[in-house]
Amino acid sequence: MDYQFKDIEQKWQQFWAKNKTFRAENKTSKPKYYVLDMFPYPSGAGLHVGHPLGYIASDIFARYKRLKGFNVLHPMGYDSFGLPAEQYAIQTGQHPSITTEANIATYRRQLDQIGFSFDWEREVRTSSPDYYKWTQWIFMQLFNSYYDKDTDKAESIAKLVAHFEAKGSAGINAVCDEEILSFTAEEWKAMGEQQQQAELLKYRLTYLRESTVNWCPALGTVLANDEVKDGFSERGGYPVEQKKMMQWSMRITAYAQRLLEGLDTIDWPEPLKEMQRNWIGKSVGASVKFPLEASKEGPTPLSFREGRGEASYIEVFTTRVDTIFGVSFLVIAPEHELVAELTTPEQKADIDTYIAQTKKKSELDRMADTKTVSGAFTGSYVTNPLNGDKIPVWIGDYVLAGYGTGAVMAVPSGDQRDYLFAKHFNLPIIPIIDIQKIDDEADPTKEGKYINSDFMNGLGYKEGTAAVIAKLEELGAGKAKVNFRMRDAIFGRQRYWGEPVPVYFKNGLPYLIEEEHLPLLLPEIDKYLPTESGEPPLGRATGWKHPEGEYELSTMPGWAGSSWYWYRYMDAHNDQEFASREAIEYWKDVDLYIGGSEHATGHLLYSRFWNKFLKDIGKVVEEEPFKKLINQGMIQGRSNFVYRMIDEEGRGTNTFVSHGLIKGYKTSPLHVDVNIVENDVLNLNKFKAWRDDFAEAEFILENGKYICGVEVEKMSKSKFNVVNPDDLIARYGADTLRMYEMFLGPLEQSKPWNTNGIEGVFKFLRKFWRLFHDAEWNFNVSNEAPTKAELKSLHKIIKKVEEDIERFSFNTSVSSFMIAVNELTDLKCNKRAILQDLVVVLAPYAPHICEELWVLLGNPAGSISTAAYPKFNPDYLVEDEFSYPVSINGKMKTNVSLSLTMETTDIEAAILANADVQKYLDGKTPKKLIVVKGRIVNIVI
Repeated sequence: MDYQFKDIEQKWQQFWAKNKTFRAENKTSKPKYYVLDMFPYPSGAGLHVGHPLGYIASDIFARYKRLKGFNVLHPMGYDSFGLPAEQYAIQTGQHPSITTEANIATYRRQLDQIGFSFDWEREVRTSSPDYYKWTQWIFMQLFNSYYDKDTDKAESIAKLVAHFEAKGSAGINAVCDEEILSFTAEEWKAMGEQQQQAELLKYRLTYLRESTVNWCPALGTVLANDEVKDGFSERGGYPVEQKKMMQWSMRITAYAQRLLEGLDTIDWPEPLKEMQRNWIGKSVGASVKFPLEASKEGPTPLSFREGRGEASYIEVFTTRVDTIFGVSFLVIAPEHELVAELTTPEQKADIDTYIAQTKKKSELDRMADTKTVSGAFTGSYVTNPLNGDKIPVWIGDYVLAGYGTGAVMAVPSGDQRDYLFAKHFNLPIIPIIDIQKIDDEADPTKEGKYINSDFMNGLGYKEGTAAVIAKLEELGAGKAKVNFRMRDAIFGRQRYWGEPVPVYFKNGLPYLIEEEHLPLLLPEIDKYLPTESGEPPLGRATGWKHPEGEYELSTMPGWAGSSWYWYRYMDAHNDQEFASREAIEYWKDVDLYIGGSEHATGHLLYSRFWNKFLKDIGKVVEEEPFKKLINQGMIQGRSNFVYRMIDEEGRGTNTFVSHGLIKGYKTSPLHVDVNIVENDVLNLNKFKAWRDDFAEAEFILENGKYICGVEVEKMSKSKFNVVNPDDLIARYGADTLRMYEMFLGPLEQSKPWNTNGIEGVFKFLRKFWRLFHDAEWNFNVSNEAPTKAELKSLHKIIKKVEEDIERFSFNTSVSSFMIAVNELTDLKCNKRAILQDLVVVLAPYAPHICEELWVLLGNPAGSISTAAYPKFNPDYLVEDEFSYPVSINGKMKTNVSLSLTMETTDIEAAILANADVQKYLDGKTPKKLIVVKGRIVNIVI
């Protein structure tokens, strides 16, 4: 029977599901291998052909590893909390869980029909209470921990309390807020509970603080930087403004150095690691305190006093403290806590206007804008602590409140942006060395010598820097410091469809709920909008209250559930802990992780942070979660266009001109649905039925066809270039789709989708099926011994595919399969010894057809996934024969195959005895016979 892919694929998908073929065991003598895909958010649109690219690659690798004798964990689940479901709920009134469940059903159907070898018994959903119970539990552990700099790890908050009770705050070296109290053990004990809890909150790894956030009024929630584009929300395109809010945050900055060092221990793409290094942004420099003036008019600075109350200085961090004598102004962020205090009445209007403008920009936009010069003068001054110069204080949106101290010392003679700012506002430019160029980081000593102060004159870069820091420390005005660009992660969203934070408030302070009451379930509410008083949607819940106070009304951000999910896969149904110690010690970490590079500074950074924390508290065994990471490229859309004719008045007509003829007409291009185009030829009847206004369309054709234009763009509904895998599977089968997606090009590279080429892969699979059948499509496999040529062809593909898969070069394997099948077809090979091994080698790529052939070959009942990958034998690739090209009087006439072990005299005799050669000699005796062994034979007659 011909290749009936629909029946075959349906049969084996049912078999795998019924027999739980891909179930991974937590106890086995086999070596483990953990293959993970970044789990999807189940959108209502389902999958398009670009989505499965990484999943197919990981599935090939997982199937290959099973054949190589590994116990493979290859799970799948859903990142099912999120804003899209909530927005749909707002529009329709339908509970997000209902739409999420429907979307998951669509995804599951599509994933199953592509033939993935997922262990579905381990499926997780971040919105399921039995999952987010443990997300809440991890939050609680973070709340009950602080980071001890001396042990360089997270420690229990109980350890901190014990130290306070025994020794007070003396000797504590922890990551904490800037403003902390100094107290003795007796003073600690004398504090009331509320004061103690307020002080402990300054140390906890998850804490409350006022933060500047991206606030989207239309969506009623805070957005992450990657959810904002050009001042508008990525979803919906609503305006976003900067706003100060009390928010939950996590001290990811405590792990900055470890996150940086860990990058050197993992096999990740270097560009992605560099993105994380830049995001963490380690800088070695100094902090400097610039005293504020005692009054708005007087130049006398206040002393450097510590503690609360009226601010006495502005602190900056700089990597070039040696340029301090060139400071001519300070710039602080528009959100800086001192702006209101520093702004004089005369400058208030300008400051207020500028702040209002800044709120319309996202932080990413502000960081990216290097050309625009903007700012406003506060009216206040600080003093240079080393020379007493009076320095004006400005605000500028290129300074961010959350980075460093939210203030920079501006040196126009040494920094391009400061220079442009100074020129724009006519501020002084103070030379600091006798050569103006000071930005040669490769060798700063070539810049010249400092000229501004007695203690720096004549010094080079290193000596000058050390001298300034020593002087600042002597004055109590600064010190050497290491700074990180990365800021603590905001951990709250003012929306409904997310994990409830397991916290209630008593007397304004947060307390954890009791662990036995986990999970804290999402309550039912009447609407999914903020309350009329501006509270998050959870404020609408009735009767949702802790016995001792009010629950937190924000929910966790989208990255919460995805920051630990790979551990839940290890032990997905454990109701006593997030995963058993036994499972964690067996699986340890993810061996191969495939996903997009767009998550470099989000999910992939937060996951590493949570993993290190869980290691600190003894819950996991590895410091890094993902040993090897591959970023798959994007499959871009291949858009098609039709060309509408424009009349003399500039209006579109209902006549469409074929692409090759448009130069002769005035036309306007329109996107057309790629699903009614084949090989760039438009189906005219389907086009007329596509839109009502095209029902009477007329066409100017070329050679009787309408040829569409083509352009490569992002795949999207608006461009009508989305290709649904369901349609392709119905037409060609899942095995064809799997192989074709790999055939498009290297996994890591982006490439355009082109359905036109899929027919070739389908024909290949049909040709492969034909090897096992006779002319009447009867199964026909021989038990004869294979020939040398057949063994050579087989072992070439065994070696090639093994090497390709190990280096994730899947596209080259597909080409090699085609060559191998062509070779075996030419050899008329139907030998079991060849074809059975070939089936195993192809199985990871095209599992359905190979399962069917495996059974037809008479193998025991079961799946091919339990077979062993064929062992490559290099002996079969050793050439022991050579086909000598034979030339007569300089013209090549024939080839004669002879053993490479033959001596020259034997070669001469064999050549002259060859029937073809004798025919060309036509009875003549050669004058000369030249043999170049292993290369050529030349006869002169």
